[in-house]
Amino acid sequence: MTSAAPLNDADLLRLEQLLADPSLQQAMRLDEAQAYLCAALAGPQPMAEAQWLGEVLGDAATSADDTGREATDLLRRLAAELAAGLACGEPPVLLLYAKEGDASDDSDYVPWCQAYLHGVDSAPIDWFDALGAADDKEDSEEICYLDEQLFPLFMLTGDAEAAAAAAGEEWLAGTELEQMRKECEARLPQVVTDIYRFWIARRSVKTIRHETPKLGRNDACPCGSGKKYKKCCGAT
Repeated sequence: MTSAAPLNDADLLRLEQLLADPSLQQAMRLDEAQAYLCAALAGPQPMAEAQWLGEVLGDAATSADDTGREATDLLRRLAAELAAGLACGEPPVLLLYAKEGDASDDSDYVPWCQAYLHGVDSAPIDWFDALGAADDKEDSEEICYLDEQLFPLFMLTGDAEAAAAAAGEEWLAGTELEQMRKECEARLPQVVTDIYRFWIARRSVKTIRHETPKLGRNDACPCGSGKKYKKCCGAT
């Protein structure tokens, strides 16, 4: 992804206006766009630009008009800025709206988390399949780690509570539930960063493995002796 100037407040305001433009009727809100991009940049492989643009703008064809082109340019800059920050371990400043009809002006984390999880579901390679998840296998440490990192998002969307109810398990209530929500809200920026860096590290390991071909016993010995590996260095 090419580098671009970070978005300032005026740029973010303009992007917010463009995403709300009538010509982009199916576009995501600004908070949803940021969340979706955070997930799209992570995973076993980053999502192709054409896919995440189509998802955020609602229709890939809309990027052909003036509004779509301007929104596309700002979204590319936002994606580049997010990728650079996440790679450096800098948690993003979440772009959140206040809860509708809430006089307290508390931030609404639900749309953000839902958009991020939508990005996870839209990944070209399933996150858990890439880690070898299977019903007949015990979860690996990597799978358990990713589950743990995703928990705050499921908690804040209410999915964790719904899953507990479906399984007949007890769930938090009252002040304990509110405390858990506050903790998940506070953890969310770091969680998103840790997930991104987890996948970046895993991609690097996979690339190294693929770039280093396995040496067969009947292959020529790399020492240059002209003998087969099993008759030369491989015999020691």
